Amino acid sequence: MGFPMQRMRRLRRTEGLRALVRETTLDPQHLIAPLFVKEGISHPVPLEGLAGQQQHTLGSLVAECGRLAELGVAGVILFGIPGRKDDAGSPAWDPEGVVQQALRQVRTEVGDRLVLAADLCLCEYTAHGHCGVLRGTAVDNDATLEAYGRIAVSYAEAGADLVAPSGMMDGQVGAVRRALDERGYQETAILAYAAKFASNLYAPFRHAAESMPRFGDRRGYQLDPANVEEALREVRLDVEEGADIVLVKPALPYLDVLARVKAAFGLPTAAYHVSGEYAMLKAAAARGWLDEERVMMEMLLAIRRAGADLILTYFAGAAAARLQRG
Repeated sequence: MGFPMQRMRRLRRTEGLRALVRETTLDPQHLIAPLFVKEGISHPVPLEGLAGQQQHTLGSLVAECGRLAELGVAGVILFGIPGRKDDAGSPAWDPEGVVQQALRQVRTEVGDRLVLAADLCLCEYTAHGHCGVLRGTAVDNDATLEAYGRIAVSYAEAGADLVAPSGMMDGQVGAVRRALDERGYQETAILAYAAKFASNLYAPFRHAAESMPRFGDRRGYQLDPANVEEALREVRLDVEEGADIVLVKPALPYLDVLARVKAAFGLPTAAYHVSGEYAMLKAAAARGWLDEERVMMEMLLAIRRAGADLILTYFAGAAAARLQRG
């Protein structure tokens, strides 16, 4: 006959046909927007390394959350930048801390239209910039767990739907779950940074969150980028300790890990499309090398295709607006 009976191009001729047989979908309800809120500033501060993002005041944060809710974005995850820091990171569990205030104000103004998550770590709050309490120059894992429990309870009291332990301490999910349950917050869920790699793509975030370590680095407690089996063991431990959602970070260089995590555990699975991934596309688009909107959507669709139920991305608002336009 000259051609096979099955012609694959038949279903690619029009957008309607392509949509009819599309295997993977992307919706605003798949997106969570990371937002920075800083204590003691009177106006939002634009972030040079994260074009289009800013350190928010409480007022501008509430306004941005309202905008995202109107766009249909599923939720936000808050990162706080306190007015003071100390070696223990104690501002992180202050009931009047910047994230705690933000959670209460956003809940009051936006209600339940957004899921409210709070990143749970110490790096933004410690004078040394590491994710835990130090013993000498090394992080004391077990002392850090006690601090994480205090932070989790403080966030739950302020109204967080999800607390997100991100420091990659051994036993962090179990410690947070026990602390929440003991204080009556059994309904507060845990979004666990279960497979967080020691990536070089975090630099714009660390400048935005003012959380650069003063010495050393975080390779001693974040995953080696070469290791997949170790990542799966980390995820399994977090699941056994009570994680409700597990997260892989970064996203695009670790799509293989993401796919294996989803296949192995079947739990709601998130991926963090991190600051460096965002910044590279913004920089290339600013130079006219790439079509920002088209590549943005392709990247996010790839993360969904690999198995992510949720995507934490600085493109959340832009992608939701694009999806609303059809």
